[in-house]
Amino acid sequence: MTDDLSVFELVRDATIVVKLVLALLLAASVMSWAIILRKRAELRATRADSDRFEDEFWSGGDLTAMYRKLEGAKKANKGVASIFESGFREFGRLRQHAAIGADQIIEGSRRAMRAALLKETDRLEKSLSMLATVGSTSPYVGLFGTVWGIMNAFHGLGNAQQATLALVAPGISEALVATAMGLFAAIPAVIFYNRYADQVSRLELRYDTFVEELSTILQRHAMQVAPKPATPREKV
Repeated sequence: MTDDLSVFELVRDATIVVKLVLALLLAASVMSWAIILRKRAELRATRADSDRFEDEFWSGGDLTAMYRKLEGAKKANKGVASIFESGFREFGRLRQHAAIGADQIIEGSRRAMRAALLKETDRLEKSLSMLATVGSTSPYVGLFGTVWGIMNAFHGLGNAQQATLALVAPGISEALVATAMGLFAAIPAVIFYNRYADQVSRLELRYDTFVEELSTILQRHAMQVAPKPATPREKV
């Protein structure tokens, strides 16, 4: 209790510049923790949805029925389901044109899936840059508060008749509080940024693999429905 009270008193008696630095770092810490908790829930839900969809996809069900089920869903599809929906929609649209060959159908479907993959990756990476910014800048902001506090402490020491440690200790202590606050904001942001960036990379690789697997399946379907080339009439 004594230590907590002393820290509170140091913050209370700090200069206005140090207080502004501490308030800025506290706001950055609160914001980063909000992003950390929200991103944790988002990534967990994305992995769970992808697991459920891939289990259904590889169970051997009808692709057309799966597409209609996704298309009729009330909520927007995400993850692997969104990629499948975009690719199969384009596949069905292009297959209706008799003049379009199988290779063109597959290429169009793959482009649609790639576009959906990029949207999903961008959604998962949203706000991660803010964690990187907090993690990289918070120590320097805290260091600024530390330098300012030490300068203020030594400035007050210059006006004193007798230089003692007791005169500069409060100023240096409040300065070090700014450094500690900077580390308090930076360390969790760096840890969870690295963790979530790795998870997003793994999901992106998973999406990319699914695009190639679905392209192979659609190619077999396209070859089955593609019109055979007309044979030239024999000369008499």
